[in-house]
Amino acid sequence: MEQSVAGGSAQPSTGGVAGKPVAAWLLVCCMLVFAMVVVGGITRLTHSGLSIVEWQPLVGTVPPLSDAQFQEVFHKYQQTPEYQKVNRGMSLEEFKDIFWWEYFHRLLGRVVGMVFLLPLLYYMLRGRIDRRLGAGLLGIFLLGALQGAVGWYMVKSGLIDDPRVSQYRLTAHLGLAFLIFAAMLWTALGVLTPRTPRHDPARRRLRRFAIGLSALIFLMVLSGGFVAGTHAGLAYNTFPLMNGYVVPPEYLALEPWYRNLFNNVAAVQFNHRLIAWLIAILVPVFWFMSRGVALAPRTRLACNALLLALALQITLGISTLLLVVPVALAAGHQAGALILFATSVWLIHELR
Repeated sequence: MEQSVAGGSAQPSTGGVAGKPVAAWLLVCCMLVFAMVVVGGITRLTHSGLSIVEWQPLVGTVPPLSDAQFQEVFHKYQQTPEYQKVNRGMSLEEFKDIFWWEYFHRLLGRVVGMVFLLPLLYYMLRGRIDRRLGAGLLGIFLLGALQGAVGWYMVKSGLIDDPRVSQYRLTAHLGLAFLIFAAMLWTALGVLTPRTPRHDPARRRLRRFAIGLSALIFLMVLSGGFVAGTHAGLAYNTFPLMNGYVVPPEYLALEPWYRNLFNNVAAVQFNHRLIAWLIAILVPVFWFMSRGVALAPRTRLACNALLLALALQITLGISTLLLVVPVALAAGHQAGALILFATSVWLIHELR
C-alpha cells in the first residue's frame, strides 16, 4: 500500500494505509493553524499585537525569563507610538498581559512551521509521498514562511507614527492564513479520498455554485479584515439597519470615492454586511438545489454542514455587532468564519 502513495500516480496520493498518517498529520496542521487564527484574533482584540517590537524568528522563541529581561522588553515597547500615545503610564504587570498574547501567537507560528516541516522532510526522505504531492507541500511551507514575513510587515506599520497596524496589511495577513489552511485541508482530503471520475451535469453545476460560494466567503473574510483594521465594528451597532439607514449617509464621505471602500468606517461595515447578506441568501438556495441532486451520504452531510456553519456565523456576527465587539464573541466570529470557509472547501472536494 505504501507504493500507492509514493508511486507517482496522477492523483496527489491514495487513500491507502500509507496515506492515512499523511492525512492525519495535515489535519493536525490544520488544527494548529485554526488555533493560530483564533489566538491572532484575540491578540488584535486585546491590542496586544504591538507589544513585541522586534522580529526574531529563532532567538524570540525563548521568552523573557527574569524581571530584568522583562524590563528590557518593556523599555523597548515604551519607545513605541502605542505606548506614547495610548498606554503611557502602563505598569510592567499590565504590559505582561498584552505581551503574552503576542508571544503565544508568534510561538504558535513557529510550532506550525516545525510540525509541518519535520514530518514533510521525513515523508519525502522515506519516499512516502510522490513528487507531485511533495512539491505541493513544499509550496504550502513557503506560503507559511511568507506568512511570517507578512505578519512582521503588518506589525511594523504600527511602530512608526500611527499606533495601529495598516488595515491593508492586516487583511493580507488574515487572507493568507485562510489560504494556507485551505491548501492544507484540500491536500489532506485528496490523500484520504482520491478523485473518482464522474460525468454528471447536475453535480458539475452544483460544484460550480459551491466554488462561487467559497470565493464569496473568502471575500467576506477579506472585508472582515478591513472591518477589524478600521475598527468599524465599534460603530453602527444596530441590526438590521445601520443607525436607522439601509445605506448610511456617510458611505461616500471620502474623496476620491474609492477610498471609502477601504478607509471609511461606514462603507467598510456596509460592504461586509452586504456580502454577508448575499451569502445568507445564496447558501440556502444552494442547499435547496442540492436536494434535487443524487448525492452520496458524505456529500449530503457537507451540504447540511455548510447551512449549519452559516447559521452559526450569522448568529456570532450579529451578536458581536450588537454587543459592541466583546473579545470572546469577536474571536468566536473569526473562528466561525474559518469553519464556514473550511466547510465550503470540504464541500467542493466532495463534489469533484
